[in-house]
Amino acid sequence: MPTVQPIHRWRAFSLLAVAAFMTVMDLTIVNTALPTIGRDLHFSHTSLLWVVTAYELAYGGFLLLGGRAADLLGRRRVIIAGLTVFTGSSLGASLAGSAAILIAMRATQGLGAAMFLPAALSTVRNMFAEGAERNKALGIWGALAALGATAGVVFGGLLTRFAGWQYIFLLNVPVGTVALLLIRRFVPETRVEIARRRYDPLGAVTVTGALVLLAYAIAQAPRVGWGEPRTIAEFGIGAALLGAFLVVESRGKAPLIPLRIFRLQTLAGANAVGFLLGASFYSFIFIGTLYMQQVLGFSALQGGFAWAASGVASMLFAGLSQALVTKISAKLVMAFGMTVLGVGILWTAQAPVHGQYMANLFGPFLVAVGMGTAFTFIPIQIAALAGVSEREAGLASGLIYTSQELGGALGIAIASSIAASHYTALVRGGDTVRAALTGGFHSALWVSGVIALMAIPVAFLLIRKDEMAKAVAATAISDPQPEPAT
Repeated sequence: MPTVQPIHRWRAFSLLAVAAFMTVMDLTIVNTALPTIGRDLHFSHTSLLWVVTAYELAYGGFLLLGGRAADLLGRRRVIIAGLTVFTGSSLGASLAGSAAILIAMRATQGLGAAMFLPAALSTVRNMFAEGAERNKALGIWGALAALGATAGVVFGGLLTRFAGWQYIFLLNVPVGTVALLLIRRFVPETRVEIARRRYDPLGAVTVTGALVLLAYAIAQAPRVGWGEPRTIAEFGIGAALLGAFLVVESRGKAPLIPLRIFRLQTLAGANAVGFLLGASFYSFIFIGTLYMQQVLGFSALQGGFAWAASGVASMLFAGLSQALVTKISAKLVMAFGMTVLGVGILWTAQAPVHGQYMANLFGPFLVAVGMGTAFTFIPIQIAALAGVSEREAGLASGLIYTSQELGGALGIAIASSIAASHYTALVRGGDTVRAALTGGFHSALWVSGVIALMAIPVAFLLIRKDEMAKAVAATAISDPQPEPAT
């Protein structure tokens, strides 16, 4: 375990947490600005979504590679490289004068985030001893990750309304610059110390290609059609690449992802629940925002602020969530959180055509986002890293982010398709546009809520009561911690 003075350890954590919050927030910060960006840069209707998709594809596709690179090349080195790429491309996005340049900068932002986030999370994991102190740090980290999605919607609406869409990207530049100046001073360097560093280029190419193609197919399927030959071909090629990756990893001497890591039931269970969390939570935010804007007539700014109270509540519940994980178990807290999230989403599905925020949305938003995210993101982050060896901390960090990102992409795609198809059927049946929109959104929310509730048996089946304690004991015996490399 790297020896870091407590005060420096928390300074280092604060730097990394602020930068991580910034990169997670960029997943949603552009959503409310899309109409303005489209008008200013003359986007076509079909290409405008690439402002969102370009970031998500690069982010989801390169997370595993970024996490493994951090283990082998040095986590602080990759943190600095990733944050430099992210900050520089944010400046480029703010100065973009054409649609093509903005899309390219958004993809580069996603690449930088994919390098930075797993390296930062694995550094946090290695700075704090397993137990209450690490749970506290990961609890704060998980709370910020949960808050990032809702904060992005709020900040995006505020900056677009009062400053201009360019400032949603420009905001990252001073934050990233200050973080880069301080990281070298306060963040320790750690990496796997082995006699010979072997790399797995074939594994990197196959898994990155598979993830990018699958994420692309999921994102485009609602527009192209799930049963169209193009969509089927994209899923088929992505699955073939994933199969090739598994073959390469099972036979390689230095695999990018040692498949034995999935023998840790805690890690496997946390990633399975993380996937379902991403699918339910991000689709809920997406559909809930559309309902407020298209049915209730909320402006982008009003829609952003509608999420704000529940986002603040999530931070308030974070301390309790972290304490319960330490005193009870990650499994029970995780299952409770997914129950609350699912109930909150299903409650939202009861909102009527002529709904009101306080009467119909405040309560379910507070339950789903305020409580649900605090009791899900935090135990999942803790469980995903429990008992993982120091040499594979970056890989485990990349895995959990990848699970949540792919889950989110699939959940939004499914919810969009269900809402659109049900809307079309209701309009053809004679319903008004607002009534049909509401019916479509209700159907999508029911599916999102059921997906959240599916995580409850998954958590109980895949994570045994004593799994975390056994994993910690096994790690302490088999994996002596190296000193930080300088």
